[in-house]
Amino acid sequence: MAPEVLDGGETSGEDRLPFLDTGIADILAKSTGGIGVVLEHRYYGESIPVSNFSTDSLRWLNNAQAAADSANFLRNVKFDGIQEDITAPNTPWIYYGGSYAGARAAHMKILYPDIVYGAIASSAVTHATLEAWEYMTVIRDAADPKCSSHIVNAISSIDSILQQGYFKRQLKALFGLAELEHDEDFVSLLETPLGYWQAQCWDPEFGSTGFDDFCKTLSAPFSRIMNAAEIEALPYGHENRMVTIEQGFAVDIAVVNYARWIKKHVVSRCKTTVEECFGTYDDAQYQDTDLKQEWRLWLFQVCTEWGYFTTPPPDQKESTIVSRLLNLGYESKICKQAFPPGEHFEVPGLPNITVYADDREDTILRPFKIIPGGVHHYDEWGYTNIFDEPPEIRKIHAEMIEFVREWLKDWKSPKGDATAN
Repeated sequence: MAPEVLDGGETSGEDRLPFLDTGIADILAKSTGGIGVVLEHRYYGESIPVSNFSTDSLRWLNNAQAAADSANFLRNVKFDGIQEDITAPNTPWIYYGGSYAGARAAHMKILYPDIVYGAIASSAVTHATLEAWEYMTVIRDAADPKCSSHIVNAISSIDSILQQGYFKRQLKALFGLAELEHDEDFVSLLETPLGYWQAQCWDPEFGSTGFDDFCKTLSAPFSRIMNAAEIEALPYGHENRMVTIEQGFAVDIAVVNYARWIKKHVVSRCKTTVEECFGTYDDAQYQDTDLKQEWRLWLFQVCTEWGYFTTPPPDQKESTIVSRLLNLGYESKICKQAFPPGEHFEVPGLPNITVYADDREDTILRPFKIIPGGVHHYDEWGYTNIFDEPPEIRKIHAEMIEFVREWLKDWKSPKGDATAN
């Protein structure tokens, strides 16, 4: 028996059940004659050891102690109905995770090589960094070129208008945000549609079409007299693409369509004033620490150890899909606002990032796989019949089954048994 543990990461274990039902945990368990287990991360889901999410209460939410939780589980696990000893290192446990949990899978193999026999780190954020500007450049380069170009040009135009200041209020009003005081808050909201990129999935039951829908919006004609194909063929800023907002102030149709999307999908959710909804300079809005404030959990990890603040590229000449007003100071200020010093713990000025990075060749012992067209831990989802999966997903699942089986051939029980359980 070769059991697999799927790390729940920064969400409840319940959210990971699809991966146990028909996803990667189920696929690997069936292929090795083992069992699959979802392990919930401390502080998430039902695994909450504290009465509130204050700075002091969150001080045990860190990488080292969460890894120790996993190690403790593997060393002591018992299940009703399973008589044999399946604890590590007496059984070859395979540790799987995606995204943050993928980094944890890699860390577990490094920190606990005696009890984690094999680890699969999918889309793993093993390289913690303060400024994760590369994240947005990946979207810029991988998205449909026309859509990417629209976003780059729209953001450039918006930044120019804000810097010049002449029509700043009119620009914000176009987006339904005329009363939003700080420019940084305004351009931060423009990142909202970019968040849908990571929500894409090859399985339509779980995937979002939000990013593609946003791209279609950017290219939509502004009026019935506009021909979509003709407008799309014109270069950004062409006079026939410009929409006059008021005397002396006109913007490209892509900016107008960007504004329409933001008004419909973001501003429409606001039930009070836009400053109350979207302003980020009032410290009081971040002071509630009851257990309903689950947003504090991953943010605490970001502020203390991981970073990943999404800023524009450092090269000022490089095109960007996020505003250049979004510097590290703005992106990280919420750390001080949400987590004032406690009696027993103080959040550092900047995260004490931990770095585990590794580039390597693709081998059976140390596989390095790239899924064509993949977005984010695409291998984690699966179908009961893998032959119903897209070819690239079916291929990666077959490769994973192959290398895990090859790993297991080399396993030797520390008890001296000739074969595995």
